[in-house]
Amino acid sequence: MLVLLRLAFSSLRSRAVTTSLTVFSIALSVLLLIGVDRIRQGVQEGFAGTLSQTDLVVGARGGSLPLLLYSVFHIGTASNEISYSSYEHFRDHPAVLWTIPFSMGDSFHGYRVVATDDNFYEHYRFRRDHSVEFAEGGRAEGIFDAVLGSEVAKQFGYHTGAKLVLSHGLEQVSLFKHADKPFTVVGVLKQTATPVDRTIYITLYGEEAMHVGWEGGTPPALGEAPPTTQIRKEDLHIDTISSFLVRTRSRITTLLLQREINTYKGEPLTAIIPAYTLEDLWNMLGYVDVALSLVSSAVLVVGLVAMLISLYTALNERKREIAILRAVGLHARQIFALFVLESVLITTIGAVVGLVAAYGLLWAFHGPAESHFGIPIAMVGLSTRVMIYLGLVVAGGTLMGCVPAIRSYRIALIEGLNAF
Repeated sequence: MLVLLRLAFSSLRSRAVTTSLTVFSIALSVLLLIGVDRIRQGVQEGFAGTLSQTDLVVGARGGSLPLLLYSVFHIGTASNEISYSSYEHFRDHPAVLWTIPFSMGDSFHGYRVVATDDNFYEHYRFRRDHSVEFAEGGRAEGIFDAVLGSEVAKQFGYHTGAKLVLSHGLEQVSLFKHADKPFTVVGVLKQTATPVDRTIYITLYGEEAMHVGWEGGTPPALGEAPPTTQIRKEDLHIDTISSFLVRTRSRITTLLLQREINTYKGEPLTAIIPAYTLEDLWNMLGYVDVALSLVSSAVLVVGLVAMLISLYTALNERKREIAILRAVGLHARQIFALFVLESVLITTIGAVVGLVAAYGLLWAFHGPAESHFGIPIAMVGLSTRVMIYLGLVVAGGTLMGCVPAIRSYRIALIEGLNAF
């Protein structure tokens, strides 16, 4: 067997260009097939790990998916605001253990600014039981205090004590800036690999203070807005927020509270269970996953057929080689095994190269995907599905290799000698 393996490597090396092109086609096919599966699972785990221990997400009346996306993943915008009085009503509900309010509408060079309170630092959980921790500094407590996510701090090189001028709206480049009310960085969060890393957190009162004089939706004229030193917390009143997270005291009361919120008479609200909404999202995207997998499988079949054509068309050129191998004592069955072994080597090398390339691209692009598109992609390991894919690729290559192997088996010694 070792002799056949050396012969197979030598044969493939003698046809380096053809072999390399065949390996490349199979590697590309495996890259597409496994890449689609790994990205799918990585996105699912990334989204699922962003929020834990939260039973309900509540916002203005509207679609479940948009509510989840802008509240948790900071993708999109709220269809409407909800009154702070409604939030207080459910915050003090006997079935509620804790709540985390969110108010969004401003940005900093394209990064979201989220106004919240101490409950965020106390109760927000991701990847089951991980809480947000500080790399330096502490919570935002003053009106013009700000806490940076790790990516924001790294991007601009900010540390505690740095000054921020936030922008009105969510555009990458905003024409309206809150230059008259700069914020001071008082804390930087540790990396979480969630949308938290790409967010600036301020207090709810800080957001209200930042918009003093902006009642018409435009910046105040010079001299109209009071200086920041004259804005006091007791003079501010929180009117609206974008959404809030809810943790109930027991899972039994979750559905009852969800129904109560959805039928609340005070104002139209929507309460969703995050896990169920994510499941709806994956079901909706299931057709896309199937379509991409079918396309990748078709490309894989094309790659295997290309390998078959390459090995089969090389038979005429290899008659002399086969004749010499038969002349030195190799049995026809060993010639058959040699051709099968070559196809196995080609598909195995192509599968390994494709697998490495898939994980390399996943590692290279999961950061930009999160920072530019807000899509969290977890780095996932090998799965049973991937191992089945690889096994099918090698098995398919083995079957394809049997076709030229049978042909080589039938080539007689005298036919090979006639090729001289």
